Amino acid sequence: MNKDTTFGRLIGILFITMFVCLALYMLPDTILGYKIKKVDLLSDLRIKDDSVSIDQLKRKLAIADSLLTDSINKARLAQSAETDSFSIALRDSLYKAMQSSWSAADSQGVRLEDFSLGHVGLKRFFAALKNAQERRGQVRIAFMGDSFIEGDIMVADFRNAMQQKFGGRGVGFVPIASSVSQYRPTVEHHFGGWNTFSLLTDKSKKYTLPGMVFEAQEGANANFRTVNRYATLREVSALKLVYEQNANSQVQLVSNSSADTAYQDLPATNTVTQRTWTGHFTNASFRFNRTEGLRVLGVSMEDTTGVVVDNYSLRGNSGLILEQMDPSRCEALNAIRRYDLIVLQYGLNVVSDEMLHYGWYRQRMVQVIKHVQRCFPNADILLLGVSDRSRQEEGTFKTMPAVLALLHAQRQIAQQAGVCFWNVFGAMGGENSMVRYVDNNWASKDYTHLSFRGGKEIGMSLFKAVLIEKQFYDEAEKALR
Repeated sequence: MNKDTTFGRLIGILFITMFVCLALYMLPDTILGYKIKKVDLLSDLRIKDDSVSIDQLKRKLAIADSLLTDSINKARLAQSAETDSFSIALRDSLYKAMQSSWSAADSQGVRLEDFSLGHVGLKRFFAALKNAQERRGQVRIAFMGDSFIEGDIMVADFRNAMQQKFGGRGVGFVPIASSVSQYRPTVEHHFGGWNTFSLLTDKSKKYTLPGMVFEAQEGANANFRTVNRYATLREVSALKLVYEQNANSQVQLVSNSSADTAYQDLPATNTVTQRTWTGHFTNASFRFNRTEGLRVLGVSMEDTTGVVVDNYSLRGNSGLILEQMDPSRCEALNAIRRYDLIVLQYGLNVVSDEMLHYGWYRQRMVQVIKHVQRCFPNADILLLGVSDRSRQEEGTFKTMPAVLALLHAQRQIAQQAGVCFWNVFGAMGGENSMVRYVDNNWASKDYTHLSFRGGKEIGMSLFKAVLIEKQFYDEAEKALR
């Protein structure tokens, strides 16, 4: 073989290699739902503006926003006789005095930010907590979110801490059927014979907070058993079957509190209602017959006093579909499960590598919050900022700049809507904190979702932030006497 032939083959191999690398670079970001890493021969020569973007975004977060919210909140407060101008001025001055003592980290997850005029964004919620401490009723909290809180991640530890502090037991609402029941360690749940409909994919039905409804087949069943993971989950004093449509179905409940296996008529309804059983429950098995037209939401395991925390996670939800909740069904749900606080946890399904501007999301979510407030007028609203999320750059995982861009937009959402805000990203530790979470086994290797251990960190941080905010309300109440 002569030198010219060898050289020609070498050139050919180089061209083939370059062609393959170019083809790999041209591949899409995902194939069949799986993210792939691009091959870029010129990566070391390219000038990246991500570092500039992330620095600019960090500066934006540090600067007080200038959105015009006062007129919105004044109009809302003008319709309420509960807060006068003197109270607003006094609470504002107290809040500013408290803010002046905050360190830099305090605005990054240690404390809540209250953007309501007069700082009354959690007034109803804390009033309900006070009643609960005096054993005068329930406090209902609803967590609306995506896969970040799926399986009770974060919510479980927040619920446990709240119930230990203010009373109450039980896991709260559990959908009658669930695709992730085997991953939820706060309740044992088995079921069969249900057709599932979701607000994300179905437009033929009307929905409220759970975002899902279930139509029963003949012989449909659901079995629940309490767990010992937390002391507050071992036993409950009430079981509540929440359903929204029934003609003449019957239900059989077999539990540790009752050996009765007889079927009972389930009250007919064409709106959201509930059937309640009281006792001392550690397990419950429901079975249904004559099920034509029966449509069920779920079962709540709770106490008749204290704190109840319902987890309404819905995988793939950006939060925007909440605007499609049916007001009449929400009104009916509120009549039987009157919420004092609704927590909105969204963002993971919005943040994108290709996007650094989320003004469109801000505008839509402000309208979503207004719709939630109309549907649940007795509930205070707490908006959570997006958590940290990392992407790989040249072998190193770093915070996506889009996370900070969305976080800035979410804070503006809370300010424009006049509701409370909590910075999950800051509570995790800020930039590149997801890397630490993964290293500690507090998050999964997708550098997006928390493990239950990581969820405990965030849940307890939120609990502490709520207690700090409650101290301000207690001091303001004393000053106004």
